[in-house]
Amino acid sequence: MLDRVASMQVFARVAALGNFSAAARALDLSQTMVTKHVSALEDRLGVKLLNRSTRGMTLTEAGKSYLAACERILAEIEEAEASASLDRVEPRGTLKLNVPLAFGIREIAPALAEFSRLHPAVTVDLGLTDRYVDLIEEGWDLAIRIGRLKDSGLVARRIAPCRVVVCAAPSYLFTHGRPRTVADLQHHNCLGYTLPSVLGANRWAFGLNGETIVPVSGNLRANNGDALLAAALAGQGLIYQPTFIVGDSLRSGTLERIDLDLPVQEFGVHAVLPSGRQAPAKVRAFVEFLARRFAPEPAWDKGI
Repeated sequence: MLDRVASMQVFARVAALGNFSAAARALDLSQTMVTKHVSALEDRLGVKLLNRSTRGMTLTEAGKSYLAACERILAEIEEAEASASLDRVEPRGTLKLNVPLAFGIREIAPALAEFSRLHPAVTVDLGLTDRYVDLIEEGWDLAIRIGRLKDSGLVARRIAPCRVVVCAAPSYLFTHGRPRTVADLQHHNCLGYTLPSVLGANRWAFGLNGETIVPVSGNLRANNGDALLAAALAGQGLIYQPTFIVGDSLRSGTLERIDLDLPVQEFGVHAVLPSGRQAPAKVRAFVEFLARRFAPEPAWDKGI
Protein backbone atom coordinates (compact mmCIF):
# COMPACT_ATOMS: atom_id res chain seq x y z
CA MET A 1 0.00 0.00 0.00
CA LEU A 2 1.34 3.40 -0.94
CA ASP A 3 1.95 5.95 1.79
CA ARG A 4 -1.03 8.28 1.99
CA VAL A 5 0.98 11.43 2.77
CA ALA A 6 3.40 10.69 -0.07
CA SER A 7 0.45 10.25 -2.42
CA MET A 8 -0.97 13.60 -1.29
CA GLN A 9 2.41 15.24 -1.99
CA VAL A 10 2.50 13.70 -5.46
CA PHE A 11 -1.07 14.79 -6.21
CA ALA A 12 -0.37 18.35 -5.08
CA ARG A 13 2.72 18.52 -7.29
CA VAL A 14 0.81 17.14 -10.31
CA ALA A 15 -1.90 19.75 -9.77
CA ALA A 16 0.66 22.53 -9.43
CA LEU A 17 2.68 21.59 -12.54
CA GLY A 18 -0.26 20.55 -14.71
CA ASN A 19 0.98 17.17 -15.93
CA PHE A 20 2.36 13.86 -14.74
CA SER A 21 5.72 13.97 -16.52
CA ALA A 22 6.68 17.36 -15.02
CA ALA A 23 5.69 16.14 -11.56
CA ALA A 24 7.71 12.96 -12.06
CA ARG A 25 10.84 14.97 -12.95
CA ALA A 26 10.36 17.34 -9.99
CA LEU A 27 9.90 14.48 -7.55
CA ASP A 28 12.57 12.25 -9.09
CA LEU A 29 10.03 9.49 -9.66
CA SER A 30 9.00 7.54 -12.71
CA GLN A 31 5.83 8.70 -14.46
CA THR A 32 4.38 5.26 -13.74
CA MET A 33 4.89 5.74 -10.00
CA VAL A 34 3.31 9.20 -10.10
CA THR A 35 0.29 7.70 -11.85
CA LYS A 36 0.09 4.94 -9.21
CA HIS A 37 0.05 7.49 -6.38
CA VAL A 38 -2.79 9.49 -7.91
CA SER A 39 -4.75 6.34 -8.78
CA ALA A 40 -4.32 5.09 -5.21
CA LEU A 41 -5.87 8.28 -3.89
CA GLU A 42 -8.79 8.06 -6.31
CA ASP A 43 -9.39 4.43 -5.37
CA ARG A 44 -9.29 5.27 -1.65
CA LEU A 45 -11.65 8.23 -2.02
CA GLY A 46 -13.91 6.62 -4.61
CA VAL A 47 -13.91 9.75 -6.81
CA LYS A 48 -11.97 11.08 -9.78
CA LEU A 49 -9.56 13.85 -8.85
CA LEU A 50 -8.28 14.62 -12.36
CA ASN A 51 -9.81 14.77 -15.81
CA ARG A 52 -7.22 13.52 -18.29
CA SER A 53 -7.41 14.11 -22.02
CA THR A 54 -5.08 14.43 -24.97
CA ARG A 55 -5.21 18.20 -24.55
CA GLY A 56 -4.08 18.13 -20.92
CA MET A 57 -5.28 17.61 -17.41
CA THR A 58 -7.79 19.49 -15.24
CA LEU A 59 -8.97 19.11 -11.66
CA THR A 60 -12.48 17.83 -11.02
CA GLU A 61 -14.61 19.61 -8.43
CA ALA A 62 -13.72 16.87 -5.99
CA GLY A 63 -10.08 17.30 -6.98
CA LYS A 64 -10.17 21.06 -6.26
CA SER A 65 -11.66 20.46 -2.82
CA TYR A 66 -9.22 17.68 -2.05
CA LEU A 67 -6.25 19.74 -3.26
CA ALA A 68 -7.13 22.53 -0.82
CA ALA A 69 -7.28 19.99 2.01
CA CYS A 70 -3.97 18.41 0.91
CA GLU A 71 -2.20 21.77 0.84
CA ARG A 72 -3.44 22.58 4.33
CA ILE A 73 -2.46 19.17 5.74
CA LEU A 74 0.95 19.14 4.08
CA ALA A 75 1.67 22.63 5.38
CA GLU A 76 0.75 21.53 8.91
CA ILE A 77 3.03 18.50 8.60
CA GLU A 78 5.91 20.70 7.47
CA GLU A 79 5.27 23.10 10.33
CA ALA A 80 5.18 20.24 12.86
CA GLU A 81 8.44 18.79 11.55
CA ALA A 82 10.11 22.20 11.58
CA SER A 83 8.92 22.76 15.13
CA ALA A 84 10.21 19.38 16.28
CA SER A 85 13.57 20.03 14.62
CA LEU A 86 13.78 23.43 16.26
CA ASP A 87 13.08 21.87 19.66
CA ARG A 88 16.27 19.86 19.22
CA VAL A 89 18.45 22.93 18.78
CA GLU A 90 16.67 25.82 20.53
CA PRO A 91 15.49 25.53 24.16
CA ARG A 92 11.78 26.24 24.20
CA GLY A 93 8.44 24.84 25.32
CA THR A 94 7.43 23.42 28.70
CA LEU A 95 10.02 21.53 30.75
CA LYS A 96 8.34 19.08 33.15
CA LEU A 97 10.82 18.77 35.98
CA ASN A 98 10.50 16.50 39.04
CA VAL A 99 12.71 17.18 42.09
CA PRO A 100 12.89 15.93 45.71
CA LEU A 101 11.08 18.35 48.01
CA ALA A 102 13.86 19.73 50.21
CA PHE A 103 16.43 19.92 47.41
CA GLY A 104 13.91 21.53 45.08
CA ILE A 105 12.98 24.27 47.53
CA ARG A 106 16.57 24.99 48.58
CA GLU A 107 18.55 24.60 45.37
CA ILE A 108 16.32 24.36 42.30
CA ALA A 109 13.58 26.95 42.88
CA PRO A 110 16.09 29.77 43.61
CA ALA A 111 17.93 28.94 40.36
CA LEU A 112 14.89 29.14 38.09
CA ALA A 113 14.90 32.93 37.71
CA GLU A 114 18.42 32.84 36.27
CA PHE A 115 17.55 29.93 33.99
CA SER A 116 14.50 31.85 32.73
CA ARG A 117 16.65 34.87 31.94
CA LEU A 118 18.99 32.66 29.93
CA HIS A 119 16.19 30.74 28.19
CA PRO A 120 13.04 32.90 28.11
CA ALA A 121 11.24 30.56 25.69
CA VAL A 122 11.20 27.73 28.26
CA THR A 123 8.43 27.38 30.85
CA VAL A 124 9.32 25.15 33.81
CA ASP A 125 6.59 22.94 35.28
CA LEU A 126 8.16 22.04 38.64
CA GLY A 127 6.96 19.03 40.62
CA LEU A 128 8.26 18.66 44.18
CA THR A 129 7.95 15.21 45.72
CA ASP A 130 10.12 12.66 47.49
CA ARG A 131 8.13 9.89 45.81
CA TYR A 132 10.02 7.83 43.23
CA VAL A 133 8.22 8.85 40.03
CA ASP A 134 8.02 6.98 36.73
CA LEU A 135 9.29 9.51 34.19
CA ILE A 136 7.78 7.83 31.15
CA GLU A 137 4.37 6.87 32.53
CA GLU A 138 3.88 10.20 34.31
CA GLY A 139 5.23 12.35 31.47
CA TRP A 140 8.25 13.99 33.14
CA ASP A 141 11.00 15.33 30.87
CA LEU A 142 13.63 15.30 33.59
CA ALA A 143 14.07 14.32 37.24
CA ILE A 144 16.69 15.14 39.84
CA ARG A 145 17.54 12.13 41.98
CA ILE A 146 19.87 11.96 44.95
CA GLY A 147 21.69 8.84 46.11
CA ARG A 148 22.83 5.71 44.35
CA LEU A 149 20.80 5.06 41.26
CA LYS A 150 19.15 1.74 40.60
CA ASP A 151 19.84 0.02 37.30
CA SER A 152 17.21 1.18 34.84
CA GLY A 153 16.65 2.12 31.24
CA LEU A 154 17.07 5.79 32.10
CA VAL A 155 19.92 8.10 31.14
CA ALA A 156 21.66 9.70 34.13
CA ARG A 157 24.29 12.39 34.54
CA ARG A 158 25.93 13.22 37.86
CA ILE A 159 25.77 16.99 38.29
CA ALA A 160 26.98 17.42 41.88
CA PRO A 161 28.28 15.51 44.90
CA CYS A 162 26.06 14.94 47.92
CA ARG A 163 27.59 14.28 51.34
CA VAL A 164 25.71 13.30 54.46
CA VAL A 165 26.80 14.12 58.00
CA VAL A 166 25.85 13.17 61.53
CA CYS A 167 25.08 16.27 63.56
CA ALA A 168 23.22 17.57 66.59
CA ALA A 169 22.50 20.79 68.45
CA PRO A 170 25.04 21.95 71.04
CA SER A 171 22.32 21.66 73.70
CA TYR A 172 21.83 17.96 72.96
CA LEU A 173 25.57 17.26 73.03
CA PHE A 174 25.98 19.18 76.30
CA THR A 175 23.29 17.03 77.93
CA HIS A 176 23.99 13.61 76.38
CA GLY A 177 27.63 13.79 75.38
CA ARG A 178 29.29 13.44 71.98
CA PRO A 179 29.48 10.01 70.32
CA ARG A 180 32.98 9.06 69.17
CA THR A 181 32.32 5.80 67.31
CA VAL A 182 29.44 4.37 65.31
CA ALA A 183 28.96 1.88 68.18
CA ASP A 184 28.24 4.84 70.49
CA LEU A 185 25.14 5.68 68.43
CA GLN A 186 23.18 2.96 70.20
CA HIS A 187 23.26 5.13 73.33
CA HIS A 188 21.82 8.20 71.57
CA ASN A 189 18.46 9.38 70.33
CA CYS A 190 18.86 9.03 66.56
CA LEU A 191 16.07 10.67 64.60
CA GLY A 192 15.26 8.46 61.62
CA TYR A 193 14.48 9.21 57.99
CA THR A 194 11.82 6.78 56.77
CA LEU A 195 12.03 7.06 52.98
CA PRO A 196 15.08 4.90 52.15
CA SER A 197 13.49 1.67 50.92
CA VAL A 198 16.39 -0.57 51.96
CA LEU A 199 17.65 0.85 55.27
CA GLY A 200 14.59 2.59 56.69
CA ALA A 201 14.68 4.77 59.80
CA ASN A 202 16.44 2.37 62.18
CA ARG A 203 19.65 1.62 60.30
CA TRP A 204 22.35 4.10 59.31
CA ALA A 205 25.00 3.18 56.73
CA PHE A 206 28.63 4.25 57.00
CA GLY A 207 31.65 3.89 54.75
CA LEU A 208 31.96 5.70 51.44
CA ASN A 209 29.83 3.02 49.79
CA GLY A 210 27.53 2.41 52.76
CA GLU A 211 29.07 -0.98 53.46
CA THR A 212 28.75 -0.84 57.28
CA ILE A 213 25.18 -0.89 58.61
CA VAL A 214 24.65 0.38 62.16
CA PRO A 215 21.35 -0.15 64.01
CA VAL A 216 20.00 3.01 65.66
CA SER A 217 16.84 4.03 67.48
CA GLY A 218 15.07 7.22 68.46
CA ASN A 219 11.78 8.79 69.45
CA LEU A 220 11.09 10.49 66.12
CA ARG A 221 10.84 9.25 62.54
CA ALA A 222 9.91 11.42 59.56
CA ASN A 223 9.71 11.17 55.80
CA ASN A 224 11.08 14.69 55.37
CA GLY A 225 14.56 16.01 56.13
CA ASP A 226 13.35 19.46 57.15
CA ALA A 227 11.17 17.95 59.90
CA LEU A 228 14.21 16.11 61.26
CA LEU A 229 16.29 19.30 60.99
CA ALA A 230 13.74 21.23 63.05
CA ALA A 231 13.75 18.55 65.74
CA ALA A 232 17.55 18.45 65.84
CA LEU A 233 17.76 22.24 66.14
CA ALA A 234 15.43 21.99 69.13
CA GLY A 235 17.87 19.58 70.80
CA GLN A 236 15.85 16.40 70.37
CA GLY A 237 18.58 14.16 69.00
CA LEU A 238 21.12 13.26 66.30
CA ILE A 239 20.33 13.37 62.61
CA TYR A 240 22.15 11.92 59.62
CA GLN A 241 21.25 14.19 56.73
CA PRO A 242 22.64 15.68 53.48
CA THR A 243 24.73 18.82 53.70
CA PHE A 244 22.28 20.70 51.46
CA ILE A 245 19.77 20.39 54.32
CA VAL A 246 22.06 20.95 57.32
CA GLY A 247 24.80 23.11 55.77
CA ASP A 248 23.43 26.48 56.88
CA SER A 249 22.96 25.23 60.45
CA LEU A 250 26.50 23.85 60.54
CA ARG A 251 27.93 27.13 59.29
CA SER A 252 25.96 29.13 61.85
CA GLY A 253 26.85 26.78 64.72
CA THR A 254 23.26 25.89 65.57
CA LEU A 255 24.23 22.32 64.69
CA GLU A 256 27.60 20.66 65.26
CA ARG A 257 29.10 18.09 62.96
CA ILE A 258 30.01 14.76 64.62
CA ASP A 259 32.97 12.86 63.21
CA LEU A 260 32.96 9.16 64.04
CA ASP A 261 35.41 6.30 63.50
CA LEU A 262 33.96 5.43 60.09
CA PRO A 263 33.51 7.78 57.14
CA VAL A 264 30.06 8.97 56.15
CA GLN A 265 28.46 8.04 52.85
CA GLU A 266 28.92 10.00 49.66
CA PHE A 267 26.15 10.16 47.11
CA GLY A 268 25.55 12.03 43.90
CA VAL A 269 22.97 14.47 42.63
CA HIS A 270 21.87 13.11 39.25
CA ALA A 271 19.87 14.46 36.35
CA VAL A 272 17.80 11.55 35.03
CA LEU A 273 15.87 11.43 31.75
CA PRO A 274 14.19 8.81 29.57
CA SER A 275 16.46 6.92 27.19
CA GLY A 276 15.82 5.93 23.61
CA ARG A 277 15.58 9.36 22.09
CA GLN A 278 17.66 12.49 21.77
CA ALA A 279 16.95 14.84 24.64
CA PRO A 280 15.19 18.06 23.58
CA ALA A 281 17.21 21.25 23.75
CA LYS A 282 15.23 22.46 26.80
CA VAL A 283 16.34 19.36 28.76
CA ARG A 284 19.97 19.60 27.66
CA ALA A 285 20.04 23.30 28.49
CA PHE A 286 18.71 22.76 32.02
CA VAL A 287 21.12 19.91 32.79
CA GLU A 288 24.08 22.00 31.59
CA PHE A 289 22.81 24.98 33.58
CA LEU A 290 22.72 22.95 36.82
CA ALA A 291 26.11 21.34 36.14
CA ARG A 292 27.66 24.81 35.76
CA ARG A 293 25.83 26.19 38.80
CA PHE A 294 26.97 23.39 41.12
CA ALA A 295 30.56 23.04 39.84
CA PRO A 296 33.25 22.70 41.00
CA GLU A 297 31.91 22.69 44.57
CA PRO A 298 28.24 23.22 45.38
CA ALA A 299 27.41 26.11 47.70
CA TRP A 300 25.86 23.79 50.29
CA ASP A 301 29.26 22.15 50.96
CA LYS A 302 31.28 25.34 51.40
CA GLY A 303 32.60 26.21 54.82
CA ILE A 304 31.64 22.99 56.57
